[in-house]
Amino acid sequence: MGDGTTVTCHGPGTPYAKSRGKAMSPDCGHLYVRPSSEQPGGRFKGTATATWTVTWTAPALNDGGQLTETRASEFTADVREVQVVN
Repeated sequence: MGDGTTVTCHGPGTPYAKSRGKAMSPDCGHLYVRPSSEQPGGRFKGTATATWTVTWTAPALNDGGQLTETRASEFTADVREVQVVN
């Protein structure tokens, strides 16, 4: 996540619904506890990786197998904080 933590999610996750507002994901999420202003360039730098494993069969050919595909994309996150005095 760029802040020294790793998050591993299993499954497709929960689709966003406007009714959830800004609530955390119920099955996979991350909360930054510090702003990114302390990082070089003012942003957290991380990598998102997705891995798919597909098992296939072709009964007519008496064939089948398994294939795994992994894709990774780098990202940056500008995380800020707001402090309110009431």
